[in-house]
Amino acid sequence: MRQLFGTDGIRGRANREPMTVETALRAGMAAGVHFRRGDHTHRVVIGKDTRLSCYMIEYAMASGFVSVGMDVLLIGPVPTPGVATLTRSMRADLGVMISASHNSFEDNGIKLFGPDGYKLSDTVEAAIETGMAGDLSAARVDASHLGRVRRLQGALGRYSEFCKNIFPRNLRLDGLKIVIDAANGAGYRVVPEALWELGADVIPLGVDPDGTNINRNCGSTAPGAMQRAVTESGADIGIAIDGDADRAVFADENGTLVDGDQIVALLGDWLNRRGKLSGGAVIGTVMSNLGLERFFQERGLRFERTPVGDRYIVERMRDRGCNFGGEPSGHMVFADHATTGDGLIAALQVLAVLVGNGRPMSDIAHQFHAVPQVASNVRLNGKASLASDTVQTVLASSRARLAADGRLVVRESGTEPLIRIMVEHPDGGLAQRLVSELESAIRLAAGDA
Repeated sequence: MRQLFGTDGIRGRANREPMTVETALRAGMAAGVHFRRGDHTHRVVIGKDTRLSCYMIEYAMASGFVSVGMDVLLIGPVPTPGVATLTRSMRADLGVMISASHNSFEDNGIKLFGPDGYKLSDTVEAAIETGMAGDLSAARVDASHLGRVRRLQGALGRYSEFCKNIFPRNLRLDGLKIVIDAANGAGYRVVPEALWELGADVIPLGVDPDGTNINRNCGSTAPGAMQRAVTESGADIGIAIDGDADRAVFADENGTLVDGDQIVALLGDWLNRRGKLSGGAVIGTVMSNLGLERFFQERGLRFERTPVGDRYIVERMRDRGCNFGGEPSGHMVFADHATTGDGLIAALQVLAVLVGNGRPMSDIAHQFHAVPQVASNVRLNGKASLASDTVQTVLASSRARLAADGRLVVRESGTEPLIRIMVEHPDGGLAQRLVSELESAIRLAAGDA
Protein backbone atom coordinates (compact mmCIF):
# COMPACT_ATOMS: atom_id res chain seq x y z
CA MET A 1 0.00 0.00 0.00
CA ARG A 2 1.19 3.52 -0.83
CA GLN A 3 1.29 5.98 2.03
CA LEU A 4 3.45 8.79 0.62
CA PHE A 5 2.41 8.71 -3.03
CA GLY A 6 -1.01 10.09 -3.88
CA THR A 7 -2.85 10.87 -7.11
CA ASP A 8 0.14 12.73 -8.53
CA GLY A 9 3.31 11.82 -6.67
CA ILE A 10 4.32 12.87 -3.17
CA ARG A 11 2.91 16.19 -2.01
CA GLY A 12 2.65 18.22 1.18
CA ARG A 13 3.64 21.36 3.04
CA ALA A 14 7.27 22.27 2.33
CA ASN A 15 9.71 21.57 5.18
CA ARG A 16 7.10 19.40 6.90
CA GLU A 17 6.80 15.68 6.41
CA PRO A 18 6.70 14.26 3.84
CA MET A 19 8.24 17.22 1.96
CA THR A 20 11.41 17.45 4.02
CA VAL A 21 15.08 17.25 3.10
CA GLU A 22 15.33 13.88 4.83
CA THR A 23 12.42 12.34 2.92
CA ALA A 24 13.57 13.84 -0.38
CA LEU A 25 17.03 12.37 0.16
CA ARG A 26 15.61 8.91 0.83
CA ALA A 27 13.27 9.22 -2.14
CA GLY A 28 16.28 9.93 -4.35
CA MET A 29 18.17 6.97 -2.97
CA ALA A 30 15.26 4.51 -3.17
CA ALA A 31 14.17 5.61 -6.64
CA GLY A 32 17.77 5.48 -7.81
CA VAL A 33 18.19 1.93 -6.54
CA HIS A 34 14.93 0.85 -8.21
CA PHE A 35 15.97 2.21 -11.61
CA ARG A 36 19.67 1.33 -11.40
CA ARG A 37 20.06 -1.54 -13.84
CA GLY A 38 23.07 -2.80 -15.77
CA ASP A 39 26.60 -1.45 -15.87
CA HIS A 40 25.99 1.72 -17.88
CA THR A 41 26.33 5.19 -16.39
CA HIS A 42 22.92 5.90 -14.95
CA ARG A 43 21.46 9.39 -15.02
CA VAL A 44 18.40 11.22 -13.82
CA VAL A 45 16.84 14.46 -15.10
CA ILE A 46 15.51 16.83 -12.41
CA GLY A 47 13.23 19.76 -13.24
CA LYS A 48 11.28 22.08 -10.98
CA ASP A 49 8.79 24.92 -10.88
CA THR A 50 9.40 28.32 -9.28
CA ARG A 51 8.64 27.66 -5.59
CA LEU A 52 11.22 28.82 -3.08
CA SER A 53 11.33 25.34 -1.54
CA CYS A 54 12.34 23.75 -4.85
CA TYR A 55 16.01 24.51 -4.13
CA MET A 56 15.84 22.50 -0.92
CA ILE A 57 14.12 19.48 -2.49
CA GLU A 58 16.21 19.63 -5.67
CA TYR A 59 19.56 19.46 -3.88
CA ALA A 60 18.37 16.83 -1.39
CA MET A 61 17.16 14.52 -4.15
CA ALA A 62 20.30 15.13 -6.20
CA SER A 63 22.39 14.10 -3.18
CA GLY A 64 20.35 10.92 -2.82
CA PHE A 65 20.83 9.96 -6.46
CA VAL A 66 24.56 10.75 -6.40
CA SER A 67 25.03 8.61 -3.29
CA VAL A 68 23.71 5.54 -5.13
CA GLY A 69 25.87 6.18 -8.18
CA MET A 70 23.56 8.11 -10.52
CA ASP A 71 24.58 11.19 -12.50
CA VAL A 72 22.16 14.10 -12.17
CA LEU A 73 21.17 16.64 -14.83
CA LEU A 74 19.55 19.75 -13.32
CA ILE A 75 17.38 21.60 -15.85
CA GLY A 76 15.84 24.31 -13.68
CA PRO A 77 12.29 25.64 -14.07
CA VAL A 78 10.57 23.66 -16.83
CA PRO A 79 7.01 22.34 -17.34
CA THR A 80 6.29 18.86 -16.02
CA PRO A 81 5.75 17.49 -19.55
CA GLY A 82 9.15 18.91 -20.46
CA VAL A 83 10.75 16.63 -17.86
CA ALA A 84 8.84 13.65 -19.27
CA THR A 85 9.94 14.52 -22.82
CA LEU A 86 13.59 15.08 -21.93
CA THR A 87 13.77 11.92 -19.81
CA ARG A 88 12.78 9.84 -22.81
CA SER A 89 14.68 11.75 -25.50
CA MET A 90 17.93 11.79 -23.50
CA ARG A 91 17.70 8.11 -22.57
CA ALA A 92 17.74 8.95 -18.88
CA ASP A 93 16.91 6.21 -16.39
CA LEU A 94 14.55 8.41 -14.40
CA GLY A 95 12.91 11.82 -14.47
CA VAL A 96 11.91 13.99 -11.50
CA MET A 97 9.65 17.02 -11.43
CA ILE A 98 9.60 19.04 -8.20
CA SER A 99 6.26 20.79 -8.08
CA ALA A 100 2.93 20.92 -6.28
CA SER A 101 1.18 21.83 -9.53
CA HIS A 102 -1.78 24.14 -8.81
CA ASN A 103 -1.21 24.36 -5.03
CA SER A 104 0.05 27.51 -3.33
CA PHE A 105 3.78 28.11 -2.83
CA GLU A 106 3.78 26.72 0.72
CA ASP A 107 3.29 23.22 -0.70
CA ASN A 108 5.62 21.19 -2.86
CA GLY A 109 5.73 17.76 -4.42
CA ILE A 110 7.76 15.12 -6.23
CA LYS A 111 6.63 13.51 -9.48
CA LEU A 112 8.63 10.63 -10.94
CA PHE A 113 8.87 9.45 -14.54
CA GLY A 114 10.31 6.18 -15.80
CA PRO A 115 12.81 5.94 -18.68
CA ASP A 116 9.90 5.78 -21.13
CA GLY A 117 8.67 9.20 -19.98
CA TYR A 118 5.53 7.87 -18.33
CA LYS A 119 4.51 8.48 -14.73
CA LEU A 120 5.15 5.50 -12.50
CA SER A 121 2.51 2.87 -11.81
CA ASP A 122 1.05 2.36 -8.35
CA THR A 123 3.11 -0.84 -8.09
CA VAL A 124 6.42 0.90 -8.77
CA GLU A 125 5.57 3.75 -6.40
CA ALA A 126 4.77 1.20 -3.69
CA ALA A 127 8.13 -0.50 -4.30
CA ILE A 128 9.95 2.83 -3.93
CA GLU A 129 8.07 3.53 -0.69
CA THR A 130 9.14 0.15 0.62
CA GLY A 131 12.74 1.02 -0.21
CA MET A 132 12.45 4.39 1.53
CA ALA A 133 11.18 2.70 4.69
CA GLY A 134 14.03 0.18 4.75
CA ASP A 135 17.75 0.29 5.40
CA LEU A 136 19.38 2.12 2.49
CA SER A 137 22.92 2.01 3.81
CA ALA A 138 23.83 -0.90 1.55
CA ALA A 139 22.78 1.14 -1.48
CA ARG A 140 25.58 3.67 -1.01
CA VAL A 141 28.30 3.22 -3.58
CA ASP A 142 32.05 3.42 -3.10
CA ALA A 143 33.51 6.93 -3.22
CA SER A 144 35.04 6.22 -6.64
CA HIS A 145 31.58 5.43 -8.08
CA LEU A 146 29.64 8.43 -6.81
CA GLY A 147 27.52 10.22 -9.38
CA ARG A 148 28.12 13.72 -10.71
CA VAL A 149 25.80 16.74 -10.92
CA ARG A 150 25.71 19.29 -13.72
CA ARG A 151 23.26 21.81 -15.09
CA LEU A 152 21.89 21.04 -18.52
CA GLN A 153 21.90 24.09 -20.78
CA GLY A 154 19.26 24.51 -23.47
CA ALA A 155 16.63 22.25 -21.94
CA LEU A 156 13.82 24.78 -22.48
CA GLY A 157 14.84 25.21 -26.10
CA ARG A 158 14.68 21.47 -26.70
CA TYR A 159 11.20 21.25 -25.21
CA SER A 160 9.95 24.36 -27.02
CA GLU A 161 11.09 23.11 -30.42
CA PHE A 162 9.49 19.74 -29.76
CA CYS A 163 6.11 21.38 -29.02
CA LYS A 164 6.27 23.86 -31.90
CA ASN A 165 7.00 21.05 -34.36
CA ILE A 166 3.66 19.49 -33.42
CA PHE A 167 1.78 22.58 -34.60
CA PRO A 168 0.53 22.06 -38.21
CA ARG A 169 3.19 23.31 -40.60
CA ASN A 170 0.63 24.92 -42.91
CA LEU A 171 -0.69 27.17 -40.12
CA ARG A 172 0.66 30.25 -38.36
CA LEU A 173 -0.54 32.38 -35.48
CA ASP A 174 0.15 35.64 -37.32
CA GLY A 175 -2.48 38.27 -36.56
CA LEU A 176 -3.81 36.38 -33.53
CA LYS A 177 -3.79 38.23 -30.20
CA ILE A 178 -3.40 35.85 -27.26
CA VAL A 179 -3.46 36.50 -23.52
CA ILE A 180 -1.36 33.88 -21.76
CA ASP A 181 -1.28 33.59 -17.97
CA ALA A 182 1.67 31.41 -16.93
CA ALA A 183 0.78 31.34 -13.19
CA ASN A 184 4.26 32.63 -12.23
CA GLY A 185 5.20 28.98 -12.55
CA ALA A 186 7.29 26.52 -14.54
CA GLY A 187 6.03 27.71 -17.93
CA TYR A 188 6.53 31.42 -17.33
CA ARG A 189 9.24 31.68 -20.00
CA VAL A 190 8.76 28.87 -22.49
CA VAL A 191 5.00 29.09 -23.11
CA PRO A 192 4.74 32.81 -24.03
CA GLU A 193 7.93 32.55 -26.10
CA ALA A 194 6.68 29.53 -28.07
CA LEU A 195 3.41 31.30 -28.95
CA TRP A 196 5.27 34.45 -29.98
CA GLU A 197 7.72 32.50 -32.12
CA LEU A 198 4.76 30.99 -33.99
CA GLY A 199 3.62 34.49 -34.92
CA ALA A 200 1.13 35.47 -32.22
CA ASP A 201 0.79 38.87 -30.58
CA VAL A 202 1.25 37.74 -26.98
CA ILE A 203 0.02 39.54 -23.87
CA PRO A 204 1.80 37.78 -20.97
CA LEU A 205 0.54 37.56 -17.41
CA GLY A 206 2.01 35.65 -14.48
CA VAL A 207 5.56 35.76 -15.82
CA ASP A 208 7.33 37.33 -12.84
CA PRO A 209 7.93 34.52 -10.33
CA ASP A 210 9.50 35.48 -7.01
CA GLY A 211 9.40 32.11 -5.27
CA THR A 212 6.19 32.81 -3.37
CA ASN A 213 3.67 34.02 -5.97
CA ILE A 214 3.12 30.84 -8.00
CA ASN A 215 -0.64 30.32 -8.59
CA ARG A 216 -1.44 33.38 -6.46
CA ASN A 217 -4.49 35.02 -8.03
CA CYS A 218 -3.33 33.79 -11.41
CA GLY A 219 -3.10 30.71 -13.60
CA SER A 220 -5.66 28.04 -14.39
CA THR A 221 -7.11 27.95 -10.87
CA ALA A 222 -7.69 31.73 -10.79
CA PRO A 223 -8.32 32.73 -14.43
CA GLY A 224 -10.10 35.99 -13.65
CA ALA A 225 -7.11 38.19 -14.50
CA MET A 226 -6.70 36.39 -17.81
CA GLN A 227 -10.39 36.85 -18.63
CA ARG A 228 -10.27 40.56 -17.85
CA ALA A 229 -7.14 41.02 -19.93
CA VAL A 230 -8.87 39.40 -22.91
CA THR A 231 -11.73 41.88 -22.86
CA GLU A 232 -9.54 44.89 -22.10
CA SER A 233 -7.06 44.12 -24.88
CA GLY A 234 -9.49 42.84 -27.49
CA ALA A 235 -7.65 39.52 -27.65
CA ASP A 236 -8.89 36.60 -29.72
CA ILE A 237 -8.39 34.04 -26.96
CA GLY A 238 -7.11 33.69 -23.42
CA ILE A 239 -5.08 30.78 -22.07
CA ALA A 240 -4.13 30.09 -18.46
CA ILE A 241 -1.83 27.29 -17.38
CA ASP A 242 -1.12 26.02 -13.89
CA GLY A 243 2.05 26.07 -11.80
CA ASP A 244 3.75 23.16 -13.54
CA ALA A 245 2.16 23.84 -16.96
CA ASP A 246 0.64 20.40 -17.46
CA ARG A 247 -2.89 21.79 -17.83
CA ALA A 248 -4.55 24.71 -19.59
CA VAL A 249 -7.91 26.48 -19.44
CA PHE A 250 -9.30 28.85 -22.06
CA ALA A 251 -11.46 31.94 -22.45
CA ASP A 252 -13.14 33.09 -25.66
CA GLU A 253 -12.81 36.57 -27.18
CA ASN A 254 -15.54 37.85 -24.83
CA GLY A 255 -13.57 36.77 -21.77
CA THR A 256 -15.99 33.92 -21.09
CA LEU A 257 -14.35 30.87 -19.56
CA VAL A 258 -14.70 27.70 -21.65
CA ASP A 259 -15.49 24.55 -19.72
CA GLY A 260 -12.75 21.91 -19.91
CA ASP A 261 -15.18 19.25 -21.11
CA GLN A 262 -16.09 21.47 -24.06
CA ILE A 263 -12.39 21.59 -24.97
CA VAL A 264 -12.21 17.77 -24.79
CA ALA A 265 -15.23 17.60 -27.12
CA LEU A 266 -13.73 20.16 -29.51
CA LEU A 267 -10.36 18.42 -29.76
CA GLY A 268 -11.73 14.87 -29.80
CA ASP A 269 -14.16 15.70 -32.61
CA TRP A 270 -11.41 17.56 -34.52
CA LEU A 271 -9.11 14.55 -34.37
CA ASN A 272 -11.92 12.19 -35.34
CA ARG A 273 -13.00 14.24 -38.36
CA ARG A 274 -9.40 14.30 -39.59
CA GLY A 275 -9.11 10.53 -39.22
CA LYS A 276 -6.48 10.92 -36.49
CA LEU A 277 -8.36 9.56 -33.46
CA SER A 278 -7.14 6.10 -32.50
CA GLY A 279 -8.93 3.32 -30.65
CA GLY A 280 -12.47 4.48 -31.40
CA ALA A 281 -12.68 6.16 -28.01
CA VAL A 282 -11.89 9.25 -25.97
CA ILE A 283 -10.79 8.78 -22.36
CA GLY A 284 -12.09 11.00 -19.57
CA THR A 285 -12.60 10.76 -15.82
CA VAL A 286 -15.42 10.26 -13.36
CA MET A 287 -15.69 14.07 -13.17
CA SER A 288 -16.40 14.52 -16.89
CA ASN A 289 -19.91 15.72 -17.70
CA LEU A 290 -22.56 13.25 -18.81
CA GLY A 291 -23.25 15.51 -21.78
CA LEU A 292 -19.70 14.90 -23.01
CA GLU A 293 -20.23 11.16 -22.90
CA ARG A 294 -23.40 11.49 -24.96
CA PHE A 295 -21.64 13.83 -27.41
CA PHE A 296 -19.12 11.15 -28.36
CA GLN A 297 -21.69 8.36 -28.33
CA GLU A 298 -23.72 10.28 -30.93
CA ARG A 299 -20.61 10.21 -33.13
CA GLY A 300 -20.16 6.48 -32.80
CA LEU A 301 -17.30 6.78 -30.32
CA ARG A 302 -16.85 5.30 -26.87
CA PHE A 303 -16.23 7.53 -23.90
CA GLU A 304 -14.46 5.72 -21.07
CA ARG A 305 -13.98 7.04 -17.54
CA THR A 306 -11.04 6.63 -15.17
CA PRO A 307 -10.25 7.90 -11.67
CA VAL A 308 -9.20 11.56 -11.53
CA GLY A 309 -5.64 12.26 -12.67
CA ASP A 310 -3.97 12.35 -16.04
CA ARG A 311 -1.80 9.34 -15.25
CA TYR A 312 -4.92 7.17 -14.97
CA ILE A 313 -6.11 8.57 -18.29
CA VAL A 314 -2.74 7.69 -19.82
CA GLU A 315 -2.88 4.14 -18.42
CA ARG A 316 -6.33 3.57 -19.95
CA MET A 317 -5.23 5.10 -23.26
CA ARG A 318 -2.28 2.73 -23.44
CA ASP A 319 -4.48 -0.23 -22.54
CA ARG A 320 -7.11 0.64 -25.18
CA GLY A 321 -4.81 1.87 -27.93
CA CYS A 322 -6.28 5.39 -27.74
CA ASN A 323 -4.41 8.61 -28.45
CA PHE A 324 -6.53 11.33 -26.84
CA GLY A 325 -8.03 11.95 -23.44
CA GLY A 326 -8.66 14.81 -21.05
CA GLU A 327 -10.39 16.02 -17.94
CA PRO A 328 -12.39 19.12 -16.96
CA SER A 329 -9.49 20.59 -15.00
CA GLY A 330 -7.57 21.16 -18.24
CA HIS A 331 -5.30 18.13 -18.44
CA MET A 332 -5.21 17.07 -22.10
CA VAL A 333 -3.16 14.09 -23.23
CA PHE A 334 -2.12 13.62 -26.85
CA ALA A 335 -0.46 10.21 -26.83
CA ASP A 336 0.97 10.63 -30.32
CA HIS A 337 3.15 13.40 -28.93
CA ALA A 338 3.33 13.26 -25.13
CA THR A 339 3.29 10.82 -22.24
CA THR A 340 1.46 13.10 -19.82
CA GLY A 341 -0.82 16.15 -19.74
CA ASP A 342 0.78 19.11 -21.49
CA GLY A 343 -0.58 22.65 -21.24
CA LEU A 344 1.48 24.03 -24.13
CA ILE A 345 0.59 21.21 -26.52
CA ALA A 346 -3.08 21.51 -25.53
CA ALA A 347 -2.95 25.26 -26.18
CA LEU A 348 -1.33 24.75 -29.59
CA GLN A 349 -3.93 22.15 -30.58
CA VAL A 350 -6.80 24.46 -29.61
CA LEU A 351 -5.13 27.29 -31.52
CA ALA A 352 -4.78 25.03 -34.56
CA VAL A 353 -8.54 24.38 -34.49
CA LEU A 354 -9.23 28.10 -34.01
CA VAL A 355 -7.00 29.20 -36.89
CA GLY A 356 -8.08 26.34 -39.11
CA ASN A 357 -11.77 27.17 -38.67
CA GLY A 358 -11.33 30.89 -39.18
CA ARG A 359 -14.15 31.51 -36.71
CA PRO A 360 -14.17 33.22 -33.30
CA MET A 361 -13.48 31.08 -30.25
CA SER A 362 -17.02 31.71 -29.00
CA ASP A 363 -18.38 30.00 -32.13
CA ILE A 364 -16.45 26.77 -31.60
CA ALA A 365 -16.30 26.63 -27.79
CA HIS A 366 -19.79 25.19 -27.25
CA GLN A 367 -19.89 21.62 -28.56
CA PHE A 368 -22.64 20.03 -26.45
CA HIS A 369 -25.33 20.80 -23.89
CA ALA A 370 -23.95 19.99 -20.47
CA VAL A 371 -26.05 18.27 -17.84
CA PRO A 372 -26.27 20.63 -14.83
CA GLN A 373 -23.35 19.82 -12.54
CA VAL A 374 -22.71 21.08 -9.02
CA ALA A 375 -19.29 20.57 -7.45
CA SER A 376 -17.97 21.39 -3.99
CA ASN A 377 -14.72 20.96 -2.09
CA VAL A 378 -15.10 20.40 1.64
CA ARG A 379 -12.00 21.44 3.58
CA LEU A 380 -12.03 19.98 7.07
CA ASN A 381 -10.28 20.54 10.38
CA GLY A 382 -10.88 16.92 11.40
CA LYS A 383 -10.46 13.68 9.49
CA ALA A 384 -13.58 12.69 7.58
CA SER A 385 -14.40 9.04 7.02
CA LEU A 386 -16.51 8.44 3.94
CA ALA A 387 -17.28 5.00 5.40
CA SER A 388 -19.10 6.48 8.41
CA ASP A 389 -22.75 5.52 8.86
CA THR A 390 -23.81 9.17 8.61
CA VAL A 391 -22.15 9.71 5.27
CA GLN A 392 -23.17 6.34 3.85
CA THR A 393 -26.83 6.94 4.74
CA VAL A 394 -26.88 10.27 2.91
CA LEU A 395 -24.98 8.77 -0.05
CA ALA A 396 -27.53 5.96 -0.38
CA SER A 397 -30.42 8.42 -0.20
CA SER A 398 -28.78 10.72 -2.76
CA ARG A 399 -28.20 7.90 -5.26
CA ALA A 400 -31.81 6.77 -4.92
CA ARG A 401 -33.11 10.30 -5.61
CA LEU A 402 -30.82 10.67 -8.64
CA ALA A 403 -31.90 7.28 -10.02
CA ALA A 404 -30.74 6.71 -13.61
CA ASP A 405 -30.90 10.38 -14.59
CA GLY A 406 -27.85 11.63 -12.73
CA ARG A 407 -24.41 10.88 -11.37
CA LEU A 408 -22.77 11.27 -7.98
CA VAL A 409 -19.03 11.29 -7.20
CA VAL A 410 -17.64 11.75 -3.68
CA ARG A 411 -13.91 11.21 -3.20
CA GLU A 412 -10.92 12.26 -1.17
CA SER A 413 -8.53 14.54 -3.03
CA GLY A 414 -5.19 12.97 -3.79
CA THR A 415 -3.39 16.33 -3.78
CA GLU A 416 -5.03 18.43 -1.05
CA PRO A 417 -6.80 17.84 2.32
CA LEU A 418 -10.25 18.00 0.75
CA ILE A 419 -13.33 15.89 0.16
CA ARG A 420 -14.58 16.55 -3.36
CA ILE A 421 -18.29 16.25 -4.19
CA MET A 422 -19.87 16.30 -7.64
CA VAL A 423 -23.55 15.79 -8.49
CA GLU A 424 -25.10 15.85 -11.97
CA HIS A 425 -28.82 15.89 -12.75
CA PRO A 426 -31.11 17.59 -15.28
CA ASP A 427 -32.71 19.32 -12.28
CA GLY A 428 -29.91 21.62 -11.16
CA GLY A 429 -31.83 22.52 -8.01
CA LEU A 430 -31.90 18.89 -6.92
CA ALA A 431 -28.17 18.60 -7.59
CA GLN A 432 -27.50 21.64 -5.38
CA ARG A 433 -29.65 20.28 -2.54
CA LEU A 434 -27.89 16.92 -2.61
CA VAL A 435 -24.47 18.60 -2.52
CA SER A 436 -25.51 20.67 0.49
CA GLU A 437 -26.77 17.58 2.32
CA LEU A 438 -23.54 15.71 1.61
CA GLU A 439 -21.43 18.65 2.78
CA SER A 440 -23.28 18.67 6.11
CA ALA A 441 -22.98 14.88 6.53
CA ILE A 442 -19.24 14.90 5.85
CA ARG A 443 -18.60 17.74 8.28
CA LEU A 444 -20.72 16.04 10.92
CA ALA A 445 -18.77 12.80 10.49
CA ALA A 446 -15.52 14.73 10.91
CA GLY A 447 -16.74 16.55 14.02
CA ASP A 448 -16.48 19.78 12.07
CA ALA A 449 -20.17 20.68 11.79
